[in-house]
Amino acid sequence: MVSRAYDGFPAAVGVSRLTVYDWPTVDGLPGGGTPHLHLTCGEGYVVTAGRGAVQTLTTSGFEETPLEPGTVAWFTPGTIHRLVNGGDDEGLEITVVMQNRGLPEAGDAVLTLPPDLLADPGTYADAIRLPADSPEAGQAEAARTRRDLATRRFLELRAATENGDPEPLRAFQRAAADLVRPRLDVWERQWREGAHAAAEATRAQLDALRGRDDAHLTAARVFATGPAAEGRFGMCGRLAVYPGLRPPAM
Repeated sequence: MVSRAYDGFPAAVGVSRLTVYDWPTVDGLPGGGTPHLHLTCGEGYVVTAGRGAVQTLTTSGFEETPLEPGTVAWFTPGTIHRLVNGGDDEGLEITVVMQNRGLPEAGDAVLTLPPDLLADPGTYADAIRLPADSPEAGQAEAARTRRDLATRRFLELRAATENGDPEPLRAFQRAAADLVRPRLDVWERQWREGAHAAAEATRAQLDALRGRDDAHLTAARVFATGPAAEGRFGMCGRLAVYPGLRPPAM
């Protein structure tokens, strides 16, 4: 029997607060994040401060979506995306809502690195790793170097796509899929405990209400949490993360 209770954050999404990097980019923009895609997770933005854009690249082409306070934007898995600052005094700040809480942290994100760095999981892991035991300045330098490397390849993929050559983008998509394939069993377990469990709880509640059973309403509970870490160097900027969105079993 499916449980009628799911105590995690609604729909088992992940939530973080993001301040986009203000380091100038290799293509002359005032600041921006590291281009990457997700394999199984859609991503949504709720813009809370600043102005800028999200640049996206898919097999349909390149797009740039303006972002300003109040904008809600989202995209589906497979979308290469890159956040950029608008150049005003106030940096772009976003609440990020991520499908399938836990999967991005488990590797469901692949940066647009050169093909030789996507050859196997070990090579890729070494290329994206930030020196956790280094002072903040060292981590910032590594994050910026990683971003610039991925941005250069993103610009190459964009140019090829706009020139009518889809193969470099398709080759990157295939390499990304190959990189994550060994993780799929772990991802499926996380998905079953998260998004799948949340959806199944709703199905059980609908069935119960249809049968004039409202007992699950008596088990209502309230939760709250603060960020477990702030200022973490992420792919697109400095992050405040909320990993504890699933309360412990009681």
